[in-house]
Amino acid sequence: MDEKRPLILIVDDVALNRTLLSDVLCDKYDIIEAKNGNEALLLLREKTSEISLVLLDMVMPKKDGMEVLSIMNKNGWINEIPVIMISVENSHSLIEGAYSLGVTDFIGRPFDEMVLLNRVSNTIRLYAKQKHLSDLVLSQIYEKTRNNSMMVTMLSHIVEFRNGESGMHVLHINTITEMLLHEILHRSKKYKINKDDIGIISTASSMHDIGKITIPDSILNKPGKLTPEEFNIMKGHSLNGAVMLNSVPFGKDEPLMKYAYEICRWHHERYDGRGYPDGLKGDEIPIAAQIVSIADVYDALTSERCYKKAFTHEQALKMIHNNECGVFNPLLLDSLDAIADKLVTSLQTFDWNKQADKDFFYIADTMIKDQKHPIYNQAFRQFINERKKSNFFESMLNDIIFEYTYSPSIMKLSTNAAKKLNLPKTIIEDEKKGSLNIENDNWQKIKEALYKQSSSKDETIHVNMDLTIDGNKVPCKVIVLQIWNKTQNEPPVLTSAYGHIEVLH
Repeated sequence: MDEKRPLILIVDDVALNRTLLSDVLCDKYDIIEAKNGNEALLLLREKTSEISLVLLDMVMPKKDGMEVLSIMNKNGWINEIPVIMISVENSHSLIEGAYSLGVTDFIGRPFDEMVLLNRVSNTIRLYAKQKHLSDLVLSQIYEKTRNNSMMVTMLSHIVEFRNGESGMHVLHINTITEMLLHEILHRSKKYKINKDDIGIISTASSMHDIGKITIPDSILNKPGKLTPEEFNIMKGHSLNGAVMLNSVPFGKDEPLMKYAYEICRWHHERYDGRGYPDGLKGDEIPIAAQIVSIADVYDALTSERCYKKAFTHEQALKMIHNNECGVFNPLLLDSLDAIADKLVTSLQTFDWNKQADKDFFYIADTMIKDQKHPIYNQAFRQFINERKKSNFFESMLNDIIFEYTYSPSIMKLSTNAAKKLNLPKTIIEDEKKGSLNIENDNWQKIKEALYKQSSSKDETIHVNMDLTIDGNKVPCKVIVLQIWNKTQNEPPVLTSAYGHIEVLH
């Protein structure tokens, strides 16, 4: 199969000039032409990911070369597509202006064919290499960040499960923290945080109770009220967590570690100075710790614990405003009120898959906006858009669909699937205990389909079974696509699966 040839866009208002360039280049490259700046911009918009190089004339009607370059800069195309300017005009100011707008090279007319061919070839190869390196860097950074995020979440869940909780507390704190950060940034410029800090602080919030690892089970899971001595031991978890983080021999200057330390140590401080462990007052308490503090209190109030029943959303807000659970920054109280309605919906419809995507989109958005970073290629942008499109259509469909990972064992169902099957949207399995609090015949039958071993060559499984849909037992077909990790010289490993349930009438 022949390798696809690079595509070159020639932009010139003189037909003879376009023909001369095309004749020189057509043996090695595919050519498309535009006779003015407007036509060039239409082709650039339509074929951004396909065009390997633009040969651009300077003087043209409608939009000249400089105007085309300005719009390419505005749309970010200049970072993805190299431009060689070819013009009879060769004044110093004009050439300097072209280079300032991102032109890669300048060739004066009349040109030498060999010089043109070599410069075109070198430019295309240079950009192709940069694109490859950018993809490689992106892959490494994404994998590292994803693994770091997974490790933080895993450590946090260890604490939550040991604390006899569902494991959702840390995820709720993450969500509430993120929503409060957006609202605070909208309301005030008082604190030295920006949009880029939102993802870091939200991730760091997951570590707020890591110090509870040091607290004895008899105190951590005591169903009744703690004695003063026991409470003093319990209060030690905030300082213990900070000491644990501070003892890590690397990464102390990383923003994630800095915020995690602040949150661990000071999320139980009070705005009136009566908190612990250091009795900080007002804005002596870092804003990240203040935000996690109010998020922690809200989720603790609205969640059932071994020592209490859950309060309603309205009761929790009233208790927080009445200072029954501490004293908080007035700005945080106003921000909590502002997000109150959205907060209930966000926590009730929490989706693990969307949470993972948040991490990815945060990284991607940061990298695309970072003008110093070489990652701008169109394929990466398209990948992000495909992920967004997939999530959008999944939310719109009325199908019964799900996603499953085998290790760790986690089932994520679409909203519609969870409703029809009478299952939670996220099911986490303990290897020893099995499904946590799931007594549902549908779940057991679907698991059977998931664990019917396909082969790495034929990855799709079709299983007919009776399932209870909307309360009625009906015949269904469960279709499972198993995903295998295939590594050279290693046996394939079953990692995940995607499923669709079709009701047979």
